[in-house]
Amino acid sequence: MNTSLLARCTTALLLGLLALAPAQASRIKEVASIEGVRSNQLTGFGLVIGLDGTGDQTTQMPYTTQTLSNYLQQMGISLAPELASRLQLRNVAAVLVTAQLPAFARPGQTTDVTVSSLGNARSLRGGTLIATPLRGADGQVYALAQGSLIVAGAGAAAGGSRVQVNHLSAGRIPGGAQIERVVPTPLLEGESVRLSLEANDFQTARRVASAINSRFGDSVARALDGRSVDVRAPTTPNERISFLAELEELPLENSVPAAKVVINSRTGSVVLNQAVTLGPCAIAHGNLSISISSTPVISQPGPLSGGQTVVTEQATIEVRQEPGMLIQLPAAPKLADVVRALNTLGATPADLLAILQAIKAAGALNAELEVI
Repeated sequence: MNTSLLARCTTALLLGLLALAPAQASRIKEVASIEGVRSNQLTGFGLVIGLDGTGDQTTQMPYTTQTLSNYLQQMGISLAPELASRLQLRNVAAVLVTAQLPAFARPGQTTDVTVSSLGNARSLRGGTLIATPLRGADGQVYALAQGSLIVAGAGAAAGGSRVQVNHLSAGRIPGGAQIERVVPTPLLEGESVRLSLEANDFQTARRVASAINSRFGDSVARALDGRSVDVRAPTTPNERISFLAELEELPLENSVPAAKVVINSRTGSVVLNQAVTLGPCAIAHGNLSISISSTPVISQPGPLSGGQTVVTEQATIEVRQEPGMLIQLPAAPKLADVVRALNTLGATPADLLAILQAIKAAGALNAELEVI
């Protein structure tokens, strides 16, 4: 059995198992989140020091020198303006520091930070971030970041040649930011909490409200629209937390997502979910190829003519179009049948994008097309 046949048999087996597998029940916590319980974005501007000559070229990046002068002044070291302007700091780089402030984070806890170069530093590998305040959208400082960078890359240069593996202008510091301020969360305020669904779907909102009412009693939950469900909850903190913990674990039987086909136009990837179905249709698809070849032609002048030998190019253009056979695709009520029908076309991923759009326009593809 050759490799191609083995791969086709394995794919057919996996698709068969997928078609026979029962629909898995999802939980409320997997389709909805509690409104107001979220992370917050933090950003800061800082300096990375200790680089091995791979930092910013300060003659082109004046803000690196200015930032270092400000930092030294805070440490009690003042530089004359003419001296500060002549600084050549090959081991320092200006960076932007970003982090996520988790929900319910308390002072003293830590979170990861990402450090990215702002100037023309060649590499941040081996550098150390000095104390950098991280601010929220309101301008307040919520964390302080500092530590040694982890850069998943390597590079070397010599004699005008350079080799680089992965990206060297960004890195991470695990647990590099310490929380300094608490963000208030309105979880314990009011007599109710609101659930926000991950996707806009009226059927899912109805099922979430029905599951909650079946467990805690009628009129506890009500769907406000296709994305929000209002739930009456206990007012005391301990009882509300216990209530929400049990609510998130409630199962949603027969939860089927909306039929969707996601197309990545940059990579040619096509992803279909289990709700996609295909109606009967006929498709003719042929390939058009254009090849251009260039052949050098030498023009030799005659003897004693005083001319010069000239090299010219002779171009040959060939247009070839393969005939497209009309292929009938039967109705496919299951995902495995849809994949099997599309595979009979023998189209490349790039051609499959155009074919799916044409099938959708013809009304034979029962799914929503989303191009990312």
